[in-house]
Amino acid sequence: MTYLRKLFARENIAPLKRYGQNFLIDLNLHEVILAAGELSPNDVVLEVGPGAGALTARMAETGASVVSVEIDPAMARLTRQVTAGFPRVRVLHQDALANKNTIAPEVLAAVREELGKGESATPRPFKLVANLPYNIATPLISNLLVDPELHPERIIATIQLELAQRMLSSPSSPEYGALAVLVQALTETEILRVLSPKVFWPRPQVESAILRMLPNAAKRDRVGDVSWFHRVVRQIFLHRRKNLRRVLHGFHRDALSKPEIDAMLSGIGLVGEVRAEAMTVDQHITLAHALKALLNRRDDHHTADFDGDAADEAGSLGETPPGRDAR
Repeated sequence: MTYLRKLFARENIAPLKRYGQNFLIDLNLHEVILAAGELSPNDVVLEVGPGAGALTARMAETGASVVSVEIDPAMARLTRQVTAGFPRVRVLHQDALANKNTIAPEVLAAVREELGKGESATPRPFKLVANLPYNIATPLISNLLVDPELHPERIIATIQLELAQRMLSSPSSPEYGALAVLVQALTETEILRVLSPKVFWPRPQVESAILRMLPNAAKRDRVGDVSWFHRVVRQIFLHRRKNLRRVLHGFHRDALSKPEIDAMLSGIGLVGEVRAEAMTVDQHITLAHALKALLNRRDDHHTADFDGDAADEAGSLGETPPGRDAR
């Protein structure tokens, strides 16, 4: 921390709360993150929120190509300075998100460009490794998971402990929501370490966690149309305490009658009175498949009903989180 304080004083800068800046000052934890990333020279790594560039430099030392995205001009400048000797590091000074539901196209383009530089026919592994600002963690991770082209091989991220626990929560628990369903449907995820506020400067008011998320190809195949699945899950969790029949009929009243919805639900072993918050991940997957098949049979093109303003207003996962996401 003394080093950072002196550096910031010399550069006449300070941590900015609006960007969720809490710098990881325990360098041993940088090594934990680096080891979990299992980086190699063939990897392409996306880092969001590099801060002063300490983790960026350590990742660059592995030979991996690193795309580091920093919204704060002072931090972007520091990261460029500390990685000046690493030609495979690209620092983008911008917001990583175009909006709350979309990763910035410049960020995606930079990652695609690095992925295209591989010298063999085998695709280069793509990874997200970062000490993420809490206020960007949910939209960034969820959008990466559903991206139709960029499928991260692994995600290693420092995030709010409460958010990590939401991702791993079980049906009928207060934390269970669209985020948990999406993460568990597509990945194998675990908390590697819980972090005390004292390992950060400034100290956040909450505990943090180092999370390892391994997207699973077999799980993704089981989900099928990930974009459709994402839309269905986030929409029904907008009304998590209403019964499923009522929610589905509300979205599709011009296409499906309540008896048709009941017949569909009965066919997949569900009753109309069940609520989204009580359904298992497998039941959500089965529902998305059945609903899409039913609508396709009707051929009324009502899948667009899931793209309404309510989803945009609710954020990238269409749920109201029980706790805050920002430090």
